[in-house]
Amino acid sequence: MMLKKSKFSLKLILLLFLISKLAMALEEPEFVIIKSFSEYEIRKYKDRLAVQVEYSNNDRGFQYLFNYISGANINTEKIDMTTPVTQSLKIDMTIPVTQSLKDDKMVMQFFLPSKFTINTAPKPTNERVSLVIIEGGYYAVIRYSGRSTDKNYYNKFEELKEYLKKDKIEIIENGIKATFNAPYTLPPLRRNEVMVKIKWN
Repeated sequence: MMLKKSKFSLKLILLLFLISKLAMALEEPEFVIIKSFSEYEIRKYKDRLAVQVEYSNNDRGFQYLFNYISGANINTEKIDMTTPVTQSLKIDMTIPVTQSLKDDKMVMQFFLPSKFTINTAPKPTNERVSLVIIEGGYYAVIRYSGRSTDKNYYNKFEELKEYLKKDKIEIIENGIKATFNAPYTLPPLRRNEVMVKIKWN
């Protein structure tokens, strides 16, 4: 009996690993690595098209966006999922992010497949959902595995800020939490990132 359970557990782990690999195959916005440090890297992104929703901690922002790509748009068109899903808080950059008020508004975004433009992407039918062009630029990025919790994000965000402060690199926008894997992906196999837009010469 124990042998059967062991084989089942191994099969489950392998299945989750394959699912994780499949998720990593989703389209991701292109970027160029400008400079790599031991702890983080600097990337340059072009303008990206995204669908977004502004929400509070009491809302489920993900569901609004998932409904859009599932057909809640004027063309009732199903749109391929991309990666990552990003979240950003409207916070004061001069204080620790953990001091941000619980009712602060957040923004969640799905990037749209590169075949779309702002003119060809189907318009959302929900007025809370909007299409936006995210202006390109330079981002400092730190990558980590584990669960995509706010606590893990906050810790890595503060860590990245310290690296940038030490390297005299100026942050010009709030931090972004980027999640690349499905919730059921095993924590050691997950890819999470903290991204902050920076001033780069």
